Amino acid sequence: MASPEEDIDDVIAAVGPRLKRLRGERGTTLAALAETTGISLSTLSRLESGDRKPSLELLLPIARAHQIPLDELVTAPPVEDPRVRSASIRREHVTIHPLTRRPGGMQAYKLVVDPVRAEPDPRVHEGYEWLYVLNGRLRLVLGEHDIVMKPGEAAEFDTRVPHWFGAVDDRRVEILSLFGPQGERIHIRASPS
Repeated sequence: MASPEEDIDDVIAAVGPRLKRLRGERGTTLAALAETTGISLSTLSRLESGDRKPSLELLLPIARAHQIPLDELVTAPPVEDPRVRSASIRREHVTIHPLTRRPGGMQAYKLVVDPVRAEPDPRVHEGYEWLYVLNGRLRLVLGEHDIVMKPGEAAEFDTRVPHWFGAVDDRRVEILSLFGPQGERIHIRASPS
């Protein structure tokens, strides 16, 4: 049986790799995390490599930057069923299937747009959205633009710009949507046409 000191040493030794993995999963660079947290680049690097012991003063800003509870940085997350089991939501002519469980931050959805003949009714709200057409043809009205998107095409936009989307013809449209609070930008860009 391990002594309490060995248990503490194991927990501390696991923090660095956990910080590095979390940063990688979020697609954040050390420089961006340093800017967000106010912690120097070298200190963050030494924390991740295990050359610097973690402290509450260092871990709190990192947890805030990643929008996670502090205990996720110092304890291994329990292995849980990875499947997202959320109830679908129906709004007008769109069925929304949530693909993420965690509230706040970036959210992923699969949208199924029914072929309803309707006049565009552009709306605005806070946030930033990225759409990827999986199946069907999507009409996207965005500000002054009125475009038709085919499978494999993506669009990203600030949702404060008036926008609306619907099916082009009598077939349903399936879309993958990533939605984030204002200020978060998706760094995946469609290649220019």
